[in-house]
Amino acid sequence: MPLSAYLALAALVFSIGLFGVITRRNTVGILLGIELMLNAVNINFVAFSRFHGTAVGMIFTLFAICITVAEVALGLALVILLFRMRRTATADHIDWLKG
Repeated sequence: MPLSAYLALAALVFSIGLFGVITRRNTVGILLGIELMLNAVNINFVAFSRFHGTAVGMIFTLFAICITVAEVALGLALVILLFRMRRTATADHIDWLKG
């Protein structure tokens, strides 16, 4: 497959994730959109790594996946805390984070 096919796939996945972040009101849906956007970046890393014939992009992808796992764990912990305090998981009710 040519590089442009991978880049088109990454652009499509990123666009779907951005659409999900913009249109969702549920915090879990917003987190899923962010995950799609991060996976699009990982697709780009791997595609350029394969295109240049080095393993640097794949190493960056492994680090990005590790950071993504930590981000998901922290985000879901915040969503669970929000649900326990407000009995809703809607992003409009996150005013308790204000100082």
